[in-house]
Amino acid sequence: MAKIDPTARVENPAGLADDVEIGPYAIIGPDVVLEGGVKIHGLVNIQGATTIGARTEVFSFASLGTPPQSVHYKGERTELKIGAGCVIREHATASTGTAGGGGITRIGNGVMMMTGSHVGHDCTVGDQVVFANNAVLGGHVSVGDFTFLGGQCAVHQFTRIGAQCMISGLTGVREDVIPFANVLGQAGKLVGLNVVGMKRRGYSKSDLHAARAVYRDLFFGEGTFDARLDKVRDMAGQSSFAAAVIDFIDADRKRPICQPARGVIKED
Repeated sequence: MAKIDPTARVENPAGLADDVEIGPYAIIGPDVVLEGGVKIHGLVNIQGATTIGARTEVFSFASLGTPPQSVHYKGERTELKIGAGCVIREHATASTGTAGGGGITRIGNGVMMMTGSHVGHDCTVGDQVVFANNAVLGGHVSVGDFTFLGGQCAVHQFTRIGAQCMISGLTGVREDVIPFANVLGQAGKLVGLNVVGMKRRGYSKSDLHAARAVYRDLFFGEGTFDARLDKVRDMAGQSSFAAAVIDFIDADRKRPICQPARGVIKED
């Protein structure tokens, strides 16, 4: 049977696995589903059609599944889905989706949301993503697996961030970020590759050299960006990094791609 503090409020017919723990003064809405091993600390608020995956732990004062902060939302039923094994710390927030954005906000497995971080409506967050304190996503943002979002960074609505990126603290991201990139600055610009993250993920020296070559050819080669993109496209069969970058760019050409600051080519 679920372990529920007598001061907590769990509204029927919320779905609770048998080994869920709910702390004092927590509020769980009627459409919430908590899967096996979920631990909810005291004073947490979970509302809406929210599903929280197995073994996720939510700390005090987090608020999940509340209505989206969108002027277009008219009260329709939308969802928040949080994966397994996540850690959601104090004062973190995540909204449900909107009908115009597909209706679902998704947070993957093994995600860590530190204090004060926020996932806006209709976002899609991959697996093993880390939000440092007060990192925030506007609506409709997508973030790839293993990306690190530094403290107090802010990502503009509809922006795409590829897998295994490093977004530095205090950075404002307004343009799509290719996979493996390192972004820095108030108006975020590329400052090289996320080499530290790549090394931690087991990439070899030859992998890093190949990635740097693709990065230089794409952003510092001769000709227009489209011409340089075609050159990198020709490399996709020999370089997994080139293939990942091409796949990311081709998936959506509506928004601009984040570029390096003029003259910056960082070697780690």
